[in-house]
Amino acid sequence: MDKHYDVIIFGAGPAGLTAGIYLGRARAKTLILDTATVGGQTVLSYSVANYPGVEETSGREISQTMLRQAKSFGCEVRPYARIAEVELAGPEKAVTLENGSRFTFQVAVVATGGIPRKLGLESEEAFVSKGISFCATCDGDFFSDRPIAIIGGGNSALEEAIALSAFASHITIIHEFDHFQAEPWIVEEVRANPKMEFLMEQDIREFEGGGSLERVITKHKRTGEITVTPVDGCFIFIGYVANSSLVEGSVTLNDRGEIVTDEELRTNLPGVFAAGDVRAKRYRQITTAVADGTVAAMAALETLRGLER
Repeated sequence: MDKHYDVIIFGAGPAGLTAGIYLGRARAKTLILDTATVGGQTVLSYSVANYPGVEETSGREISQTMLRQAKSFGCEVRPYARIAEVELAGPEKAVTLENGSRFTFQVAVVATGGIPRKLGLESEEAFVSKGISFCATCDGDFFSDRPIAIIGGGNSALEEAIALSAFASHITIIHEFDHFQAEPWIVEEVRANPKMEFLMEQDIREFEGGGSLERVITKHKRTGEITVTPVDGCFIFIGYVANSSLVEGSVTLNDRGEIVTDEELRTNLPGVFAAGDVRAKRYRQITTAVADGTVAAMAALETLRGLER
């Protein structure tokens, strides 16, 4: 027999958990499903110092606090859910898991976030989990006293470089431009770190090694000079792409695969909202995800009340 909910939230990152907090507190029967662990990309942040009202802490701790709040207001949370099918059209919606469980609901909040952007090289795929990583928090301690490279030049790349300097013996930061796109204080801290070396204006040509990664091959964009950087590991931080495959073909996406919403975070389907990094917007921070979760939840509650009339 199907189990019925008022709202199902897809994604247990900051946007989804915040929506759950608001919906649960309003007594809406709410289920949060995530295909991975609770917290989304936030759990990968070694240090968060700009979350208002919270002194510097880890992304994992922020996520766990949100989870406890959502559960305290009655939300049911299921991580590692293997979703087989989602039906979003029509007034009664449904999701079926691979184990055969089926849940019906009236309103959906899609908060599935983003996944790390890859370079797209064949050799990159060959060395994923064999030296190439997208998560400093997960894999940093595997490279204690060993040389590594970091690819990227934004806030995330440099913040993670600082975190990884507690483990690695030497860090080469490889970036495609001649300047970083990070906040000035992060750039200053990285440049002052004696473990850091910089390769700027570089194209990544190849990853090489035997059973595991041994070197990164780059080419200077202007001079064409080839550089071989010996490393035991490489962390890639070049942004994220929207994780919208769950609703592809159901809701309107832009040319980057992000869900298109109005200012109340409604999609083109009645009763379906989107929040956080999966939707089309300019700024992506924990605070903006939390704001999205709040707006989506309040609009979802308004929709539920309309359905009850």
